[in-house]
Amino acid sequence: MLVTVEVLTIVLVAIATALALAHALELPGKLRLPRDVYQAIQAIYYPGFTIGGAAEPAALLLTAALLFLMPSGTAAFWLTVGAFAGLLAMHAAYWILTHPVNNFWLKDTQLGGTGAAFSLSAPLALLLSRTRRTGPPCGTAGSGPTLCGPFSAS
Repeated sequence: MLVTVEVLTIVLVAIATALALAHALELPGKLRLPRDVYQAIQAIYYPGFTIGGAAEPAALLLTAALLFLMPSGTAAFWLTVGAFAGLLAMHAAYWILTHPVNNFWLKDTQLGGTGAAFSLSAPLALLLSRTRRTGPPCGTAGSGPTLCGPFSAS
């Protein structure tokens, strides 16, 4: 049973990491887009990332389960503690930083199915977030490279 949980956990962590890495790798290209194009493409990512994003909490839960299955005090146990802490930080970063920005981009978008249910969790993200943006998370287009998203100076 331990091997099965380990393998399933590794697969889910890999999916969650791949989605975060995809966002990071696409950012330089998206920052070169004009504001209207940047805003237009934001909604196309949400359905797929919502489905794949289910791997994040599942990986967190399975990693926690591994902590109970591992013999305590072993190297594997402490590596699993470190992995759990990293996944917890990744999950917290999503709710505090990314989810409020996603809700801004999707405020005028009609979502259905899983995406609609997931976007209803916005109040949780607002409670966790220490700051709340009042303007769009994107600079002014047409003045050279524009910094958009949560890294915007505007």
